[in-house]
Amino acid sequence: MLFSGSLKENRLFRRLYRKGTSAANGSLVLYFRENGTDRNRIGLTVSGKLGCAVVRNRLRRRLREIYRLHEGGFRRGIDVIVVARSRAVTAPYAKLERDYLSLARSLGLYREDKE
Repeated sequence: MLFSGSLKENRLFRRLYRKGTSAANGSLVLYFRENGTDRNRIGLTVSGKLGCAVVRNRLRRRLREIYRLHEGGFRRGIDVIVVARSRAVTAPYAKLERDYLSLARSLGLYREDKE
């Protein structure tokens, strides 16, 4: 990824859940907050209730790939958490991508013209 890293620390996840701005649809919930740097940090949350490890890891890979392909259109200097809901497991890739980007647009994080 060009200007992004991973969000891994529990305290950062908790702070984003508590103080971040969020948007949701049927398959995903997206939280974000400014981080004061020029880099983005991305965190993914896929609950154990959604399936076995194979299913959860496949979903994580798909969400990570959607971000990677559209990274240039995202605003810089933000922390983002993507929480997968149960519908995300069975959703086709195109629908998952559409849902992800529509949430990012609704929060003002993504613009197509930078792709």
